[in-house]
Amino acid sequence: MSRQRKGGRRPPAARHPRKKPTMQAILAERGIILATLAGIPKRDRADVEQIVLVAAWRAVRRGLYRPDPKLKPRDALRKWLHGIAWRQASHYFGSAYVRRFILDPQPLGRLRGIVGPDLHAQVEARDLLRAIARLEPRHQEILLAVDAPESLSAFARQRGMSPFTAASRLRIAREALALRLLRWRR
Repeated sequence: MSRQRKGGRRPPAARHPRKKPTMQAILAERGIILATLAGIPKRDRADVEQIVLVAAWRAVRRGLYRPDPKLKPRDALRKWLHGIAWRQASHYFGSAYVRRFILDPQPLGRLRGIVGPDLHAQVEARDLLRAIARLEPRHQEILLAVDAPESLSAFARQRGMSPFTAASRLRIAREALALRLLRWRR
């Protein structure tokens, strides 16, 4: 193997002839791109799809699309687009934006007590909200109902249950939260 010179281009991985599909041909295979990006949240899916299409078009213009002549042209294009979409999706999930995205712009507003500007208190509040987010939905519902302006008995009445059942479910949810926090901090 020869070493790459500084500023030089890599030789292409495949020694097949270059092909230049049109943008219409790439857009016609939009379904494979959307199927590959299905795990990305809807709010960001259109942006990542656009990144995939731009990356594919740039690669075609640079001559990097070299399909195997043994494959059908449409199958080769679909496999190639799937690879680009898969790599862009992995870049999306690895980005700091996704790893640190906070759904609630004011998570500290959900706490019952007064939280000052103390950084330690803010970190603890975020840890608590993360732990609540990892609980089962039924536990989340009862824990967040405690912070609502209505009473626990009004919460129980709205759901057709006894206030004692609601209190029992609240106790179980608090125990699950305490256990989650204990395990998380170890």
